[in-house]
Parts: sequence; C-alpha cells; structure tokens
Amino acid sequence: MTSQPGDRLNSIDRTVTQAQVEAYADAAEDHNPIHLDADFAAKTPFGRRIAHGMLTLALVSEMLTSAYPNNWASGGRLKVRFRAPVFPGETVHVIGEVKKVTESDGVRLAEITVGVKKDDGEDVITGQAFVKLD
Repeated sequence: MTSQPGDRLNSIDRTVTQAQVEAYADAAEDHNPIHLDADFAAKTPFGRRIAHGMLTLALVSEMLTSAYPNNWASGGRLKVRFRAPVFPGETVHVIGEVKKVTESDGVRLAEITVGVKKDDGEDVITGQAFVKLD
C-alpha cells in the first residue's frame, strides 16, 4: 500500500472510445446529445462529441481502487475540478501522488494529489483524494 509522502500511485493510460461513452450513457442513464449525437455536438462550443466527465473521473477511482482496494471502497473521498473535456479517441493519463499523511485518533489518512492529463499535457481533472490507511 502506497502510504508515504512522495509515493506515486501506478498510473493508468486509457484511450476513451465512443463505444465506452455510449455504454456509460446507458449505465448512467445520461443520454445528453453532447455525448451521443455528432450533429448536435458539432453545433456546440466543443465542435464534437465529448465523454461524460464522470466517465473520466471513474478512471481516477480505478487507480485509487488498485492502490487501496478495501480502504478506497469503504470510505475514500474525492475533491476535484473538471478542467477540459475528453473527446472520444483521445488518450488520457491518470496520475496520483501521496501529498501528506496525517494521524488523528489513531487513524492515518493519506491526502493524494490526483489528476487526469491529455497527451499534450492539458489538465482534464485536478484535485485531491483522501483515503484511510488503517
């Protein structure tokens, strides 16, 4: 378990596909045409379809689940900002680094800087995760 300041979590690289966006739309019951309808999306400021923000955020949770399987699932928290859209076909890189570990009442808590970046370095998501270590 990664638990010291400066420790890096195993990163995840994923190419987001339109098929994933469509599957997510069905699972989340979020059929906003910005995600699904190319003609509609072409008329928006984005100019094309975008992935759901929560689909991209799920990749952060995947990384945290891998690093802290039980602890993340039983009470991990996120505080993030969405910075840029992800377009189907783009590859994103999910990163995390332990910023600090605090202890209170015998419980150790890791604060982890998390992020999702595009190939060109543009931030998609930035923020912090918090997970109990004990």
